[in-house]
Amino acid sequence: MEKIRAVALLSGGLDSTLAIRVIQEQGIEVEALNFVSAFCRCTSNDSCKLEALKASEVLGVKVRVINNTREFLDVVKAPKHGYGSNMNPCIDCRIQMLRSAAAYMRQSGARFLITGEVLGQRPMSQRRHAMKVIDREAELEGLILRPLSAKFLEPTLPEKEGWVDREKLPAIRGRSRKQQMQLADIFQIKDYPCPAGGCLLTDPEFSHRLRDLMQYADLSVSDVHLLKVGRHFRIDAATKIVVGRNEKDNGKIFSLCHDDDLLFDTNDAPGPTVLLRGELSDANVKLAASLTALYAKATAPMQLRMRRGKNGEQATIEAAPADAKLAKRMLIMKNHKEE
Repeated sequence: MEKIRAVALLSGGLDSTLAIRVIQEQGIEVEALNFVSAFCRCTSNDSCKLEALKASEVLGVKVRVINNTREFLDVVKAPKHGYGSNMNPCIDCRIQMLRSAAAYMRQSGARFLITGEVLGQRPMSQRRHAMKVIDREAELEGLILRPLSAKFLEPTLPEKEGWVDREKLPAIRGRSRKQQMQLADIFQIKDYPCPAGGCLLTDPEFSHRLRDLMQYADLSVSDVHLLKVGRHFRIDAATKIVVGRNEKDNGKIFSLCHDDDLLFDTNDAPGPTVLLRGELSDANVKLAASLTALYAKATAPMQLRMRRGKNGEQATIEAAPADAKLAKRMLIMKNHKEE
């Protein structure tokens, strides 16, 4: 008898882990895909990837990690189905992800897709109507099985064909995690991560920075990574200044510097790395230097190091600290409230 195979979306969280285990219990062979992007909160430390790999070991499934940042950028710029409460295009994101998963499913010879979605758990993409739209526009009607909430949804092809016994599937909906935790106990699944918003596009402050950037410039992967660190100041339509908060920020700002950017730092003294991107006029250079002095907590004019790009020639510039109220007015911050 031919073995039925399915492809699952595996985040490493409890819901997607349980969805796979439930289907494995019915004798289905499962392979997993883990999608990551620059908009994941965990991109800097690969924690999403690590949680997915850990879950795949517990489940005994092969997992393939796919970075879909470049494809997702176009979705973020102009989502057909709009944004959620911030800059999160959840429906369009899901469609794009499932299209990629569908291509892999067909290439690998699998029969259907599995997701850990729970009806009513997320306000935008996990509503009944939204799920139907997603399935239709991903060209996967009847081929996406959401095992945890299957009994509240229309039967899918795997159920109609008898590959999966619908009566053996859970009946979970809503935002409570009580039933999932009980099911995890039955399957002896332990040490699963706590639920958390993993997407930066749901974060109000990050979304505010992203809106500002999209208003004045095209969006690139490098830009997204830069938005995640430091304090951001809008100087004019062409110019931004980014000020590091700590050593980690400073290192990231340096790594994301372009050849035509200016970098400022306090040389051997403690203080921020500051990036000036855009119009390198005398006034803007002076302003970037003064912000460097301000966040270095200088009380008088100080000597700073300035260079073009990462490897450009260095020069010394003296700057007095900027006025704190002026700096706050330029800060790209929702409600101008210090982070």
